[in-house]
Amino acid sequence: MNRRNFLSLTGTFTGGSLLLPNFLHAFGNQPNLVVGEQCMVFIQLNGGNDGLNTFIPYENPMYYDLRPKIALAKDVIVGKTNGMGFHPALKDFAAMQQNGDLSVVQNVGYPEPVRSHFRSQEIWQTGSDSNQYGTNGWLGKYLDLQCHDHEPTAGINLDSIDNLALKGEEPNSITVKDPNRFKINKDKEDALQLSENPQLDFVRKIANSVTEGSAEIQKALAKSTAEVSYPKTNLGKNLEWIARLVKGNLNSKVYYTSQNGYDTHDNQLILHNRNLTELNDALAGFYKDMKQAKLLQNVTIVVFSEFGRRVKDNGSGTDHGTAAPMFVIGGSTRGKVLGNNPNLSNLDKGDLKHEIDFRSVYVTLLQNKMDFDPKKIGIKQSVLNGLF
Repeated sequence: MNRRNFLSLTGTFTGGSLLLPNFLHAFGNQPNLVVGEQCMVFIQLNGGNDGLNTFIPYENPMYYDLRPKIALAKDVIVGKTNGMGFHPALKDFAAMQQNGDLSVVQNVGYPEPVRSHFRSQEIWQTGSDSNQYGTNGWLGKYLDLQCHDHEPTAGINLDSIDNLALKGEEPNSITVKDPNRFKINKDKEDALQLSENPQLDFVRKIANSVTEGSAEIQKALAKSTAEVSYPKTNLGKNLEWIARLVKGNLNSKVYYTSQNGYDTHDNQLILHNRNLTELNDALAGFYKDMKQAKLLQNVTIVVFSEFGRRVKDNGSGTDHGTAAPMFVIGGSTRGKVLGNNPNLSNLDKGDLKHEIDFRSVYVTLLQNKMDFDPKKIGIKQSVLNGLF
């Protein structure tokens, strides 16, 4: 077995076996990860979120002409600004934007868009062109260069499956599933022993480093209390755990989680309202938590989906499209609406034309928030001015 495949195997192994809160390794003693550093929190909306019904061009009559079955009435839209406004379920998004803590990046996508869920997610997660196929994620590459050695919780993925975005040459991230299920059995802990098998030694290195960090994570959790009420949803629970780890000075660089259910071909009005309500309420809790802890300036939250939906409805929903808005919260964002309002009269085969490459957002995050040169991982797009 070669080392690349072996790392892939161990990454999957840790995803299934090293679970919060007992098997996380805090970074208090690592020189490149110190208290107060910036971190990024990514929320991936799986299925292709309908951007036009999320941040809505309510003053454009074509919106109502093209969406007779699913357009939202002007009087229910919240946080109106410059002809755009939020879905009524996103009332806390609107409040964050009014507070200057949420920026909207409009018409985000990439050239030669792909309407396959899996492939488009892969493009976003690797930061590659639509005709390129990468084996490692953009955040995994970043962590490979940021971490001096194997650091298993430089990135934390709270989900049921591993995420390609965090995959690198070294397994510097773990996927955690059930925060309450896993307990350390000290009687079965293996000491770090060198052998003639480098692959076995590598597994022992991972197990030993994570085990050694278990005491530190308990200290971190002990220092962070649940002062804010979160909704009892999967996303709410995941963001509550992320908040606990941030407040407890775990000092991971990247936190990642996702929300399913955005493939709204049918019954969109009901399904989309339900999903956006869950998103809004979970993020409202996290936002309040970070505000109260005076950590919001250190935490940059990025909400995105693999693509938007078609401009014209299909009678009860929408089919796969292209460009859509991204939302950036906290991290001292300027609270602006960046980019032009969606142009509904100049479409590409019924879809919005992207105006901002998603990798420009990545460049801005890495350069402005993480003090990292994105060219080192092959991302060469221009910085997005006005975000921070």
